[in-house]
Amino acid sequence: MVIAFLMAFILVLPQAKADEELGVFEKLDKFISKDFYFTNEKGEHVNLRQEIDKPTVIALVYYECPGICTPLLNGVAEVMNRSDMELGTDYQVFIISFSHKETPQLAAKKKRNYVELVGKGDTENGFHFFTGDSLTIAGFLDNVGYKVKFDGEEYIHPATLIVSTPHGKIARYLHGTYFLPFNLKMAVIEASQERSGPTINKLMKFCFSYDPEGQTYVMNITRITGFIILTIALGILAYLIATNKRRKTIIISN
Repeated sequence: MVIAFLMAFILVLPQAKADEELGVFEKLDKFISKDFYFTNEKGEHVNLRQEIDKPTVIALVYYECPGICTPLLNGVAEVMNRSDMELGTDYQVFIISFSHKETPQLAAKKKRNYVELVGKGDTENGFHFFTGDSLTIAGFLDNVGYKVKFDGEEYIHPATLIVSTPHGKIARYLHGTYFLPFNLKMAVIEASQERSGPTINKLMKFCFSYDPEGQTYVMNITRITGFIILTIALGILAYLIATNKRRKTIIISN
């Protein structure tokens, strides 16, 4: 019994520690600080909070990412294309790099590529790509509850969109790389009303890991197995404790 419990604890604990360093820690109803200045694709140094004057969808990526960022940005472009909302009027989209090494020139190149994919709406004023210095980026990531980990020459990071209200309040988190137009529209509508909404698909973050080679999510067997073993072990332990108490009660009564 003790061995089973220890096995489960060993399997689950490393992942729990990893979660403290990597992932999305939602901060619904928290306001984006007015202290963050980023540089847009035009080379303009702007206050990010002042740029938020309508429901704003924020994607955190780095432009030279070899893995999940491209599927995420492709997913954003696709849902923008499929949506019946007007980009630049009903909502806007901010793509923010969390790599301080990336430049406005690279941001501008990235924007040109994705403007071609979007092909609708006011992409000039409603679709912006930002870069920033390390201090600003670290502060912003902490502000919105988004944690990344630098590993060698690359970042390990989750795939998530953050939806802000026109007054800069965090209203919704959308996880994954594929987004339904309905979900985006509901998030934008609620944000326009200064309302926040719960996240529905948190299970993906728990059960799946991203495979950069296959550019898809794969089942995290180690984590799920550890969770199952821990649950069974705790169940057996609770049963033994309850059985032992009943035996003591019988002995005392006799």
